[in-house]
Parts: sequence; C-alpha cells; structure tokens
Amino acid sequence: MDKQEFDVFIEQDEDGIYIAKVSEIEGCYTQGKTLEEVIERIKEAIEVCLEADKEEIIPMRFVGMQRVKINKPQLIENE
Repeated sequence: MDKQEFDVFIEQDEDGIYIAKVSEIEGCYTQGKTLEEVIERIKEAIEVCLEADKEEIIPMRFVGMQRVKINKPQLIENE
C-alpha cells in the first residue's frame, strides 16, 4: 500500500482541547482531549476526506510557521 504524508497543524483551545487541521484538504479537521487522541482522529479524518473527494491530493512542501504580531484595531463606538 502506498503511503502519503500530510502536515498537520495542531492547536489547543482555551478549554485544553486539541484541534488538528490539514491545510491541503479542505474541511479536514478534528479534535481530541489528548495529543495521542487527536493524532489518531486526524489520521481517520484524512482517510475519510480522501475517500470522499475521490481525487488525488498532492501534499504541498511544508516551509514553516511564523508568529506575526499586529496592533489590535481600534474599536469605533457609535456616537
């Protein structure tokens, strides 16, 4: 069986839940209470998404991540 590799982006929300997303596959994401759980679930989600799409997904080359800081926009109050 041929193998494919995908880069998975994992974040943790304010409640401690892990969210995993695959940017190459639209709508492919899941969540879990632990890293182990979210990794297993994202593998299943990738398989389901690939089956449903029925098209070949060619993973992009991961370059990196960068955290960018911006000034918060000023809120304009109604007069």
